[in-house]
Amino acid sequence: MAFVKNRNTGGKVRKDAVSGAVTAFAVIFVLIFAVLCLLPFVMMVSASFSDENVIMTEGIGILPKGYSVEAYKIALKNPRFIIGSYIVTILLTFSGTLIGLFLISMTGYALYRPDFFIRNKIAFFFYFTTLFSAGLAPSYIWMTRYLNLKNNYLAVLLPMLMSPWLIILMRNFMKSIPYEITESGKIDGAGDFKIFISLVFPMLKPALATIGLFLALSYWNEWYNSMLYLPNLDYKPLQYYLYKIVNEAAALRQSLAGSVVIVGALPTTTLKMATAVLATGPIILLYPFVQKYFISGIVVGSVKG
Repeated sequence: MAFVKNRNTGGKVRKDAVSGAVTAFAVIFVLIFAVLCLLPFVMMVSASFSDENVIMTEGIGILPKGYSVEAYKIALKNPRFIIGSYIVTILLTFSGTLIGLFLISMTGYALYRPDFFIRNKIAFFFYFTTLFSAGLAPSYIWMTRYLNLKNNYLAVLLPMLMSPWLIILMRNFMKSIPYEITESGKIDGAGDFKIFISLVFPMLKPALATIGLFLALSYWNEWYNSMLYLPNLDYKPLQYYLYKIVNEAAALRQSLAGSVVIVGALPTTTLKMATAVLATGPIILLYPFVQKYFISGIVVGSVKG
């Protein structure tokens, strides 16, 4: 009996040792991967505070080389416009995310309902648009000539409210919610909208956090539609405003390259890094608030259906 007990104890010790080794390896691997992911951002911040001439000769390092804030002076040379761009982008991101979440969640709920007899046909049309699109020219004509949204912020807000991929993700997540909840609401005499708002919507926190983050990132990083539809507005979205600053600096450096003017001090690389810091810094603060829902929303939405 003692021999059997000692043998079982030894097996348990070996299993604990193997489990501890696997855990230690996983922790070390995750730490190394996290450092590798963080390193480019650290180098971007470092380059934004570096001297243009120094990094052109020595390259970008983890620490600033030839400390300089000239790139930030150029990027922030017009505080009124940079503040206005931040306000425009924040308003577009906030309103677009809220409205988009509401519309996408309602659409996903409708496509999830088994009693909606044409749900598969409508879902096919959503999926079809991910494979084929009309192209830039018809979209531009539709937006400017027929909707008359040239130099209107709605031209940036409306096209991104509903994404077919996000609708499919929401629909798949809905499949994890028992249909009996909807049926119980019907028994109590509630309408479809009441059932959705009171019973289904509160259960969508992981999906809402995940899709909300995608929507917020899309609106925050948007610049292409702004370039097409908002050419004459004073306050442009942040990404497009910073994009213009970088292009103007690059064009100025290129135009002076063949002249007697010394262009080495004109920041281009450091300016790109500084604008990247200004653009990505605020949105990074959003992720910690939705992190606990993000992974579960992605996993559930991707494996269902």
